[in-house]
Amino acid sequence: MREVLSAVDSGRDGFVEQLKELLRIPSISTDPQRAGDVRRAAEWMAAHFASLGLRAQIFDTPRHPLVYAEWLGAPGKPTVLFYGHFDVQPVDPIAEWKSDPFEPEERNGNLYGRGTSDDKGQMFTHVKAVESWFKAAGAPPVNVKFLIEGEEEIGSPNLPAWLEAHRDLLACDVIVISDTAQFGPGLPSVCTGLRGIAAFEVHVTTGSSDLHSGSFGGAVPNAIDVLTRIVAALHTPDGAVDVPGFYDEVQEPSASELASWSALPLTDEQFRKTAGTFGLYGEPGRTTLERIWARPTIEIIGIGGGYQGDGHKGVVPARAFAKFSARLVPCMDPARTIECVRRRVMSLVPDGAEVEFKAGHGTPAVSIPTDSKWVAASARALETGFGRKPVFIREGGSISIVTRFVGQYGIPCLLLGFGQPDDRIHGPNEKLSIADFHSGIRTSAALLAELASA
Repeated sequence: MREVLSAVDSGRDGFVEQLKELLRIPSISTDPQRAGDVRRAAEWMAAHFASLGLRAQIFDTPRHPLVYAEWLGAPGKPTVLFYGHFDVQPVDPIAEWKSDPFEPEERNGNLYGRGTSDDKGQMFTHVKAVESWFKAAGAPPVNVKFLIEGEEEIGSPNLPAWLEAHRDLLACDVIVISDTAQFGPGLPSVCTGLRGIAAFEVHVTTGSSDLHSGSFGGAVPNAIDVLTRIVAALHTPDGAVDVPGFYDEVQEPSASELASWSALPLTDEQFRKTAGTFGLYGEPGRTTLERIWARPTIEIIGIGGGYQGDGHKGVVPARAFAKFSARLVPCMDPARTIECVRRRVMSLVPDGAEVEFKAGHGTPAVSIPTDSKWVAASARALETGFGRKPVFIREGGSISIVTRFVGQYGIPCLLLGFGQPDDRIHGPNEKLSIADFHSGIRTSAALLAELASA
């Protein structure tokens, strides 16, 4: 193991330069004009895997390709599958970037550029760990597989069908994913839970067209007024969700989890500064970490109606809409949650208005047992890689493919994030700490050894 970690340390600068090559490819999966760049990133990954001695193959899907690679030269040993993605988010607003988002730049110990933290940089730690095992020991101590896709940032629409068609390639003992964050600087973390999601929209119509606000205002219903009253009624004034049945399935965190969270070094003021907000708000009687890790929410993520241009236009709007994202916790069923909200919304529709409720996609929450041998192995590996014992956290976001791996296929998953909460993923000036990138490679190299004995 010592020789492998030495190989990681000696390769540090070269690994950063190789990552920069991948980061320079503008693989924005949501932009049709960048489809060629997404394919170029897939080709780069496949060629890189092949150069390390793995059998690599590009699989085409109806939109963007994915890359599968494997080395199965350790018979009788566990098989670990690393999942990640090489597609990235758009870079708008470009004016807020301090450097070219696709010309990675080192500043203040960080590497800046789109995809540094989400997810090229984090995914690449595992590639370099496997390479270090080949260099120092001749081969990894376990069988390794990589599944790296090009559609994660658009919801992985074609991955489920690919998984069903290639169940033999998916076969493994444990899946490792690094697409989350540490709790904070100097706090390596094992993520043991993800919130789920249930999306829906509410569309209000009060007539065939907008009307003159002077001639008709005050005498006919206003679609925006109807909508905002419905939206406001979904929460109590103090921030709790006001939907009958919404909390019925919620599973409370254990006492030991609550105790471990309360010991984490986070104040409300630190959280507020990280968020960049003027204050905090949420369900009463709950701590900040409970609110984002263990409590469900309904968030209004978009709203529109009436005149949206410059200046003033005196109309009574006939149409308005709002988009919502409900975050779910363990035991909540997305379909049941959406139905509870639908019933609540429809009960609020006044005379003179028509409301269409549109249910969207849903993903259940994921809970990972903390007493498994795989989690224990990852905790020891993080201590080797970062030089201190990790903390156990949850994540407020969702990774739909994790739900499929755990819930549908029954494969244990390890969520080992090497980023930081302030990495500005999806925003301007995305970054990744170079020290954390290096520690992530050390962690992954140590994890392979731990899994071999697990």
